[in-house]
Amino acid sequence: MTAEEALAAALTAEYAAIFAYGPIGVRLTDAARRAAREAESAHRRRRDDLVLRLSTGSGAVPADRAGYALPYPVTDAASALRLAVEVEERTAGYWRAALAATTDAERALALAALTDCALRATRWRRTAGITPSTVPFPGRPS
Repeated sequence: MTAEEALAAALTAEYAAIFAYGPIGVRLTDAARRAAREAESAHRRRRDDLVLRLSTGSGAVPADRAGYALPYPVTDAASALRLAVEVEERTAGYWRAALAATTDAERALALAALTDCALRATRWRRTAGITPSTVPFPGRPS
């Protein structure tokens, strides 16, 4: 996989994360809802950065889809928190894969994104009361 392909795959994951935070946010209240808005904003910033990087480089910018299938219905705060954890873990997986294909500034971007997703997943686990709240290798399939 080339660096451009890895970043394009990560961009697709960012698109899906942004989509998922809509149903997540409407099921949360107060601090958790604010955290969901902040998470969505972080994914939007990362998406915008990737679109710019790929469009000015030799990589192709994958198109965003009109919608994404959620792995299960989000019907209450508990399912919203569970999905928030899953979104961050899945997105971290794409960034983890990008580490192997990138170098220099792009690798630093991938590492920062992986770290950001891992920290956010930990915060969501703590909010949901999931233990353990951390995983040994963020982005790695269990």
